[in-house]
Amino acid sequence: MFRIGHGYDVHKLVEGRKLILGGVEIQHTTGLLGHSDADVLAHAIMDAMLGALALGDIGHLFPDTAAEYEGADSMKLMAEVVRVCRENSYCIGNIDATVIAQAPKLAPHIVKMRENIAKVCGCEVSQISVKATTEEHLGFTGEKLGMSAHAVALMKKI
Repeated sequence: MFRIGHGYDVHKLVEGRKLILGGVEIQHTTGLLGHSDADVLAHAIMDAMLGALALGDIGHLFPDTAAEYEGADSMKLMAEVVRVCRENSYCIGNIDATVIAQAPKLAPHIVKMRENIAKVCGCEVSQISVKATTEEHLGFTGEKLGMSAHAVALMKKI
C-alpha cells in the first residue's frame, strides 16, 4: 500500500542567521528565520511524510511554542518523523523536493543535501530528489526576502 503527501514551508531571510538547507550549512549573507534552524527544505519534506499518513504537520509534533525546539537541528527532527512513520508501519518510497530561492546558487550543495536526507530517512540516495529554482526576481523569493520549498513523499507500507 502506498500513500502520497505534499509539504510546503516558507521562511524569511534575515541577517545574523545561518542558512541551512537539507542539513547543509551554506555560506550566505543572510539565513532563514525560525524557531528551529529554519531548514525550509527539511520542513517541507517532514510535512510531506506526515501528510501522507494523515498525521498532521511538524507544528503538531514540534510546536514553536516549546522551548526544547528553539534552535533545533531539523535533521534530528526529521529522524523523529521517520521514527513516527515507521511506528505507523511506513517508510520512504521516494521524495521529490524543490527549493525556491533567488540566491545563493544551490546546485553545488544538492548532492550533500540528498545524502543527508537519505541517511536520516534510512533509504538510498536514489530515492531522494532535491531541485532548486529561482522565481526570476518575482515575489518574495525573487526579491530575496525569503525561501520556500515544496516536497512530495511517497510512503510505502513496511
